Amino acid sequence: MLNMKRSCMHIFVLVLATAPLLVSVATAQGNQTKSSPRETPAEIAAAQSHSPDLLRQLNGSLVTLTSKVSRAVVQIQVTGFGPLDTKSKDGGEGLTVVAEEHAIGSGVILDPQGYIVTNAHVVERAERIRVVLPIPDGDSAFDTAPKGKAQILDAKLVGADRDTDLALLKVEADNLPTLLLGVDRPTRPGELVFAIGSPEGLQNSVTMGVVSSVWRQPDPESPMVYVQTDAPINPGNSGGPLVDLDGYVVGLNTFILSKGGGSEGLGFAIPASTVRFVYKELKRYGHVHRTEIQAGAQTITPTLAAGLGLNQNWGVLISDVTPGGPADSAGLKVQDIVLAVDGRPIMGLPGLSAALYQHPPDEVVTLRVLRGSSSISLEVPALQHQDQVDELSALVTPNNRIGRLGIFATDFDSKLQSVVSDARSSTGVVVVAQTGGPTALTARLQAGDIIHSLNTTPMDSVEQLRTTVRGLKPGDPVVLQIERKGKLQYVAFEMD
Repeated sequence: MLNMKRSCMHIFVLVLATAPLLVSVATAQGNQTKSSPRETPAEIAAAQSHSPDLLRQLNGSLVTLTSKVSRAVVQIQVTGFGPLDTKSKDGGEGLTVVAEEHAIGSGVILDPQGYIVTNAHVVERAERIRVVLPIPDGDSAFDTAPKGKAQILDAKLVGADRDTDLALLKVEADNLPTLLLGVDRPTRPGELVFAIGSPEGLQNSVTMGVVSSVWRQPDPESPMVYVQTDAPINPGNSGGPLVDLDGYVVGLNTFILSKGGGSEGLGFAIPASTVRFVYKELKRYGHVHRTEIQAGAQTITPTLAAGLGLNQNWGVLISDVTPGGPADSAGLKVQDIVLAVDGRPIMGLPGLSAALYQHPPDEVVTLRVLRGSSSISLEVPALQHQDQVDELSALVTPNNRIGRLGIFATDFDSKLQSVVSDARSSTGVVVVAQTGGPTALTARLQAGDIIHSLNTTPMDSVEQLRTTVRGLKPGDPVVLQIERKGKLQYVAFEMD
């Protein structure tokens, strides 16, 4: 009922905005005012009779918009394994049990060949990802389609970027309906928007609200900014679109601020421009390439400025410069204040991040900084951030393919210790890439994972792992103990 009241409230405001108003006009000679002529009863009746027509037009527009947009919004069903904490009877620490998990999120089809963008947290720890294509609602109960009629497709994870919380999926399908990213359409506070997704698993639910802020930065120390909206967003909406009146995606719904767990009118969506950048990178490389200058930065606060004696109490401060890196060689110093990048004024940390995102990796970065009271221009060589995935993919050869697991792997030796620097030990088998296809989807192994054991048997070499896997029959249970980013976990599945 609360959502319905909000929708009605917005409609009521629209109607009032179209009604005739009495305007008081101050005269140039003094404070006397004169009012426009009073409306006749006939004029008032005509205006009132016109209001239902406006409501019908608005209603028809919203029905058309919902029908158009909903076709390209999918439900994402995820099955995986995660830790289930249990407490002992005396209230102390219990055992950590790995249990099967199920999650539901939303996604947007951006390419008719089956590329779907969603949130990275939706598919985290996924063993299997399935995409449910929408079924149009019927005009009556007799037209309601059963769930079994829904088209459900297995999806492959093309890549994910945790920094932006975006992931790209691929399903084997053609001529799918798509939505366009509204990157060239300015979004403004007060603009009507609609959130579409599967809150609590209810596919193709639509809520309406307005944009509260176009560039909201919830965490001052993080460069991420979001579109804030009061359109009701709930668990299950993650990865679904926030669209404008023309059906363009202005953002991808990602999180809410809530004390009780439900929508309190504080929803946040990743801006369309960020979605487009990450989508293109994931589609082309499977991960995101970033330009870096090997320097750290943070937001200037009044307290920080006062304590350091800075000449301004806002903006972006250089907090770290890597010795011997490009920023260091160009002369950048700690406590420099960034004024502009490539001629673009920098007002805050999100602006600096965006400027580096858009900078070509083979050109120098032109920085203008404030050092004390002097403005200084620096030419900083740009580096393409070397992701661990890039370095591991160079180790792929036909000889280290393990087809039944859907991976390429290599022995963990001294050469890999610098690449997998957070490893607990130098033994095991390192996954360097996925082969693609349904097997890789089932196993859900990632580049950089270290396989320590298979069904309690330690694995010390690729040849031992290949021989062990070769001896498994279809349907046999497989439990891999892996190390991922310095933490141990289990990956469990049945052998194909």
